[in-house]
Amino acid sequence: MTLYAMSDLRLLVVEDNQFMRTLLVDALNAMGIGSVDTANSGKRGLELMANNSYDLVITDLEMENGTGIDLISAIRKGRNVDDPLVPIIVLSANTTRGMITAARDAGTTEFPAKPVSAKALYGRILRIIETPRNFIRTDDYFGPDRRRRRDPNYRGPKRRKDDA
Repeated sequence: MTLYAMSDLRLLVVEDNQFMRTLLVDALNAMGIGSVDTANSGKRGLELMANNSYDLVITDLEMENGTGIDLISAIRKGRNVDDPLVPIIVLSANTTRGMITAARDAGTTEFPAKPVSAKALYGRILRIIETPRNFIRTDDYFGPDRRRRRDPNYRGPKRRKDDA
């Protein structure tokens, strides 16, 4: 595993549970993250994003005062945020297919399930750094490309009408 100096990174953690927020901040500090701001709701997270620039957002999905889905959608739509392309990691104990699909469709970059270890979280951050995903825009979606694998030798049928 490659180690990175992450002291210049600025992260936002949006989590309504104080205990979980503290655990995440402690884990991120142990990774050497330079600056970690916190918010206890999606609404407060958007307020912070209106006045600050972040390299990564980590959010819960189910919160009072603005859900993680609301937050992700607002970020991707560029509502009062500096960078709608900011990577977003969702941490949630609700890993039902419907919740994962909703988070993906809102524009989530990564979705590890809670409880998450510091090692697993670090691995997701490394994935974002080492293999960033292209962003795509369609009539009803803006966010990271959902296709993770690129196989230049693939010769099978295309899944989209407009694929060459």
